[in-house]
Amino acid sequence: MENFFNYITKPMNQEDVDIWFRVNNIIPEKMELYYDFSFSLYQLIIETYLGDDNNGETKLLLNDEDKKKHFEWCWDQTIKNFKKEEIVFNKKGEHYEYFLNFFTDIFYNQNEIKIKNSIGTFFKDLFDRNKSFTKSDLDMISAIYKSLDKNMNL
Repeated sequence: MENFFNYITKPMNQEDVDIWFRVNNIIPEKMELYYDFSFSLYQLIIETYLGDDNNGETKLLLNDEDKKKHFEWCWDQTIKNFKKEEIVFNKKGEHYEYFLNFFTDIFYNQNEIKIKNSIGTFFKDLFDRNKSFTKSDLDMISAIYKSLDKNMNL
């Protein structure tokens, strides 16, 4: 149990973090790009989602299929927006599956508005090279980075 606690809470020293990034071929500029992609997708999802009661507006009850269709529309729009900047991502792949599962669990099926609203901060903190990282953070950033990197066409 103590090892798990350290895995998710104990900050690693900066030298070890730098080594981790070099070993995993994580480039700061691409890390920033992948943050932009993740945050852009999140922004589009929250700006266009009609399933929550926000500011007293009408609440729509969406089923799982509707939620997935909303995600896919936001995903496709995000891919198109980056393509306009000549940054081309594959439409489907492990990156799609990762983000679909992430947003299904943390956004669409989440009842706590506070958690939904913290997703943007989560991405900002996760991709921030100037903060301290735990081993858990490094594993998470590596998984997202590698899946997006594998599915970006240069």
